[in-house]
Amino acid sequence: MSILRLCLFMLCLPSLAMAQAGSLFPDEAPAVARLLDDGLAAQALGSEAGAEARFCAAARLGSVEGQYRLGRFYLEGTSPRGAAVEIATTLLSFAAQRGHREAQALLATHRVGKIVTPSCFDAPLDLTDLPPLDKVISPREVRRYVAALPSSRREHARLVQRLAPRFGVDPRFALAIVRNESGFDPAARSPKDALGLMQLIPETAERFRVADRLDPEQNVRGGLAYLRWLLATFDGDIALTAAAYNAGEGAVMRYDGVPPYSETREYVKRVLAFYRSARHILPGPARL
Repeated sequence: MSILRLCLFMLCLPSLAMAQAGSLFPDEAPAVARLLDDGLAAQALGSEAGAEARFCAAARLGSVEGQYRLGRFYLEGTSPRGAAVEIATTLLSFAAQRGHREAQALLATHRVGKIVTPSCFDAPLDLTDLPPLDKVISPREVRRYVAALPSSRREHARLVQRLAPRFGVDPRFALAIVRNESGFDPAARSPKDALGLMQLIPETAERFRVADRLDPEQNVRGGLAYLRWLLATFDGDIALTAAAYNAGEGAVMRYDGVPPYSETREYVKRVLAFYRSARHILPGPARL
């Protein structure tokens, strides 16, 4: 089955763990919502190629929002002249004819001239070959962050960095989680009886065979084992994995996405702000 046929088939199915839950585009099909969300993320990261590819793919899958976003992308580009404007107004006119109000408003100040479609419409649609959003927090930024921690906490941050790859977890993602859980304090304790660096509750400690939750290495190993399990369960989706670590995988499955708890949503935002990638990046040895 071709990539396009497979994608269209998936768009027709109800989503078991809806990819667009928590999306800025909840009315779109899951695959399209992910493309639009990732396109906006690419723009925020300064990746013009990444944004263009994702908006184009969404438009080609029939998304009116995708047509609007791609048209606006060309209109607001670095050189909005000539062919770029013609492509932009063509796309905006497509969206406007289908009732997209923002597209209609933009067209009120831009005349539609020659009908020109973007070159990306002519290439084979391959959703496995999109430019990566690879501006995850850099190793240099991580080193600077860890070095700035108090010495007692720096030691535990480095413990997390050392152990994470053994569990197939990106150390940067593990740091983002522990930073929010305990601030690298091995004696941290919550009112819900969560203990240690990765704030393990008794049930999670038992599940992952942690005998002493206040032992830093045991705690981190148990937390990383749980994190690896969640990453596998939620297919490497950082937002869903972080939400499940905070609120439990049951809550994420029940709501088909990030639960509507203010604490959990804020937690997910903090993790994403630190890690800066929507998808988990396997550490070097784990890729092998």
